[in-house]
Amino acid sequence: MDENTIFKGSAAIGNSGIKKHFNNAEPWQPLFELVWNGFDAAASYVSISLVENDMHGMERVAVLDNGDGINFNTLNDTFGSFNDSAKKANLAMKGEHGRGRLAFHLLCRNASWFTRCNNIDAVIDVAEPTIKDFEARLLESSKQKQELLTQGKGTLVELTHFTTALPELHRLYEKFSAEFGWYLAVHPHRQVALNRVSVSVPKHEAVKKEITVDSAVFQVQVIRWEERPTSEKSYLYLLNSNGAPVYKVLSSLNQKPNFFTSICVASAWADTFSKEQDLLSPQAHTPASPIWRKFKSQLDRLSQSIYDDFLRMRAEEVVQGYEDEGYFPSYAGMDNTDKEWRHQHTRELVRSIYIAEPRVFHNATKKQVKLIIRLLDRLAVSNENDALFEVLEGALDLDAKSMQDLAKQLHRTTLENIVASIEVLQRRATAVQQLRYVMNEHYREVLETPDLQKIIENNTWLFGPRYETIGAEEDTFAKIVRRMRDEAMERSPLSIEDVDEKADFPGAQRQVDLFMARKFPAFDSLGNRIYKCIVVEIKRPAISLNKKHLRQLEDYAEIIASEPQFKSEKMHFELILLGRQISSADTIITSRLNSHISRNDPGLVTDDPRMRLYVMNWYSLLDGFELTHGFMLDNLKLKRDDYTAATKEELVAELQTNH
Repeated sequence: MDENTIFKGSAAIGNSGIKKHFNNAEPWQPLFELVWNGFDAAASYVSISLVENDMHGMERVAVLDNGDGINFNTLNDTFGSFNDSAKKANLAMKGEHGRGRLAFHLLCRNASWFTRCNNIDAVIDVAEPTIKDFEARLLESSKQKQELLTQGKGTLVELTHFTTALPELHRLYEKFSAEFGWYLAVHPHRQVALNRVSVSVPKHEAVKKEITVDSAVFQVQVIRWEERPTSEKSYLYLLNSNGAPVYKVLSSLNQKPNFFTSICVASAWADTFSKEQDLLSPQAHTPASPIWRKFKSQLDRLSQSIYDDFLRMRAEEVVQGYEDEGYFPSYAGMDNTDKEWRHQHTRELVRSIYIAEPRVFHNATKKQVKLIIRLLDRLAVSNENDALFEVLEGALDLDAKSMQDLAKQLHRTTLENIVASIEVLQRRATAVQQLRYVMNEHYREVLETPDLQKIIENNTWLFGPRYETIGAEEDTFAKIVRRMRDEAMERSPLSIEDVDEKADFPGAQRQVDLFMARKFPAFDSLGNRIYKCIVVEIKRPAISLNKKHLRQLEDYAEIIASEPQFKSEKMHFELILLGRQISSADTIITSRLNSHISRNDPGLVTDDPRMRLYVMNWYSLLDGFELTHGFMLDNLKLKRDDYTAATKEELVAELQTNH
């Protein structure tokens, strides 16, 4: 044959029929198909070159591979077929339908395949208006593309007259990485380059393990991708000792939500592998071979362990995302200990269900996820909580082992949360007992600084949930308020009237009052953002609170209210006067407390919208804790330790640790 030899043909399908197959394809898909065709032709390297014109429009795209080229004598088997490629019997080939070459019409009007096969040079032309027709002719070597002459074989596809724009180069590079990354990882000797930059394998984790079954050794590599490969399911590839794939099957991990893998198994055992037993190869290894079945069982266990690890990691990320989005209940009005237990219990419950069956949350909308979480929260702590497992068992499509694992995890999670709550209550109950003993037996010796101050800072939960963040003094705010407080306190110095028993007066003189303050962002009862300013005045334990101390608190409030810098409607104050006890001779404080008792706000004596005043005594706080948690404390049967042998120093040191 000479250069004048021209061969014309048509695919066995109409133009509209061909185009219908690509209705949902993206503009860059033709480039993917041409690269796959190159690999199908045994290429080890495929290069895509994009050339722009002076107006930055696409002028030419060349896809070059170093494969076997296109046989001019069998063009009807390649360009004359559609959906029935001659390559489909070869497992290593991706382009199994013989139609990818015609996807070019999505991007441009003309495509030319320059090819060199068995030292024969040729070109095949196809135009978009009549895409089913092709024209092929032989070429003299002088008219062949130089790249093919240099390689000695291969194909260069040239695309021209573009009708659609391609993404920017960096975006196109990312798409190539997602499309071919899995293939390049499984076939490391192959390469794809985009404008001379090699396409990299996407982010992934790889687990390698050697599995031996009888005398056969299998080298296993399980690759987990962070993002789904664009056109590949989770497959298991069996490679022979030359690295050629001889068997491809969907892995046991296929169709797991957000879990994408490629499993590569290399073994000399696969050198005699056949998909099915036949008379011509009676000794061939097949998928039915006992060795393969044993190996596959071990591989499935390895794969499942990788998936379980992924689920645990993924579950933590998903649940944290739900927290950040505010899907969990806020538990408004609950004590912080109970709030923390409820939140942690529900969080672990959601995490356990996600691990057992991620599809429960994977396909749900935001509103549905929020509803599921809040229903689980309610059911888990109701008197119907025993029915929770029955509901899950009936709703989740799990096998017996998975259901048993979920049951164990739910029971363990519940027990861990209960134990954690018991430990918190035990520590706090112990602190209450110790503090009560200090106030009863050591109140004359205990010092505000450093004794009481550190105790208060580590046990602010005693004041109630809203005071748990008081903490130590905040410099700027506390210094201003301290100056005002000192001004108010100077008006009424310590006197004998401040103690119930004269014997307590010398001890009171040796001690000082304790002051704490904190300003922090908060919300008022209507949900408006405000600054909450909390000031705690702790009278020395030897002093009994009376009307003089209440008057000091009121003077202090008047000074604060008169200061311009504190007149903002966004600043709300709570002033707390705390002492060991209220004087037996005082009637004013008791009267004020009784007049506000209906407000159900313990210690309230003045109820101004922006300036609330409280008077509290240590015994009311301690009793309040025991009454609030009495039921749980009784059920836990906490041991009431006898502290009669303990020194003041020992008790204070323990109370100053975190509870």
